Amino acid sequence: MTATLRPDGEPSFRESVNIMVNRAMALMDLSPGLEEKIRVCNATYTVRFGVRLRGAIHTFTGYRSNHSEHMEPVKGGIRYSLAVNQDEVEALAALMTYKCALVETPFGGAKGGLCIDPRAWEEHEIEQITRRFAYELAKRDLIHPAQNVPAPDMGTSEREMAWIADQYRRMNTTDINANACVTGKPTHAGGIQGRVEATGRGVQYALQEFFRHREDVAKAGLSGTLDGKRVIVQGLGNVGYHAALFLAQEDGARITGIIEHDGALFDEAGLDVRSVKDWITRHGGVTDYPEAGCRADPAAVLESDCDILIPAAMEGVIHLGNAARIRAPLIIEAANGPVTAGADEILRQRGCVIIPDMYANAGGVTVSYFEWVKNLSHIRFGRMQRRQEESRHQLIVDELERISSDASIKWTLSPDFKGKYLRGAGELELVRSGLDDTMRGAYQSMAEVWRRRDDVGDLRTAAYIVAIERVAASYRAKGL
Repeated sequence: MTATLRPDGEPSFRESVNIMVNRAMALMDLSPGLEEKIRVCNATYTVRFGVRLRGAIHTFTGYRSNHSEHMEPVKGGIRYSLAVNQDEVEALAALMTYKCALVETPFGGAKGGLCIDPRAWEEHEIEQITRRFAYELAKRDLIHPAQNVPAPDMGTSEREMAWIADQYRRMNTTDINANACVTGKPTHAGGIQGRVEATGRGVQYALQEFFRHREDVAKAGLSGTLDGKRVIVQGLGNVGYHAALFLAQEDGARITGIIEHDGALFDEAGLDVRSVKDWITRHGGVTDYPEAGCRADPAAVLESDCDILIPAAMEGVIHLGNAARIRAPLIIEAANGPVTAGADEILRQRGCVIIPDMYANAGGVTVSYFEWVKNLSHIRFGRMQRRQEESRHQLIVDELERISSDASIKWTLSPDFKGKYLRGAGELELVRSGLDDTMRGAYQSMAEVWRRRDDVGDLRTAAYIVAIERVAASYRAKGL
């Protein structure tokens, strides 16, 4: 496929995905027919529907794209944005296919979008629009627990997912698994603890795993652990905020830069992530934030010296126009497609290590998988085993206390040991444990290809090779 360049010399987002897929496929032994089957988008549905609002009928355009049904249901978020279009939705659906395969969640890839500015409508109006969009998709089985399961994305949240789930239940009153038709719901409406933080938490776990491998860290020209590393975050939305917060609070990283739509903050000593987020929530941006100087030019901070750069907002923020000025030796793509294909090549040639989006932001779909399983099993995680674990641990504590009561033995239990050890794992602990295990396993599978094969020069290509081979294996099992 020959990419059609935009006026700025860049391929489109969809073409960038195809370029990266083709780069990986060139290093694999797949038949041309199987390559084409994996590459193409199976189906895209376009819906145009009207809603009476403010005394007039308003027509909205939405999309739901199924890239691959090698496993079902297909999985992928629904985003609300004026920039939503068919090409973007299909590219994101393709990424979902490879992402799910890489982290071994049993889904095909899908994506949805509604061309709307959610800020232009009141909450009750957004609800009417969402319910009608859900109705149009559900009546065509494009929302269904066994066939097509959406989730939140840019411009949507657990609020919209609750409306969609309720709309599906109204249309399918006898479906006992109706709650599993969508993930990312509020915990009181069939959701799961840890879902809101999941993508940001996954970014943290991805970096933790990367820094466990000294040879990989050395390739980025870094050393040591995350403690003290200077981090710049572009976009302090849900993903960027949680990634930055956890890295700072739990791993000792310094968040030296935060970039938002209206400017950027920079402080070499480190920014208070929670304070910055509170300010953005109250004022809509970082302008006039009192505890650090706000720079009017976000690009200057994006290109500042740091150890780790986390683009966590939109596609294409690192491109041909600025790639040569990016100084971070390690980039982790918390957003979908933040580095264009042209920029990727420039950065790779310079020795920058990029932890790719299809791995780095897979925390959301991983915990969505846990939520889907919870909804199908109709029981929360931890309910059956938590107290049994505590009882077993109590036996050990009782025995240790008996031994320590012997005056001839000079040791005691540390003050908080008993409380920590006795507490059985609840849903949040189990979700975090499962996510951590998933991110470790996925990293090791792609890093092994990166290290073993001389013709694989970067983690992105390695990730695509692992994912494509898993998709190919599924198709072969179906007889293709």
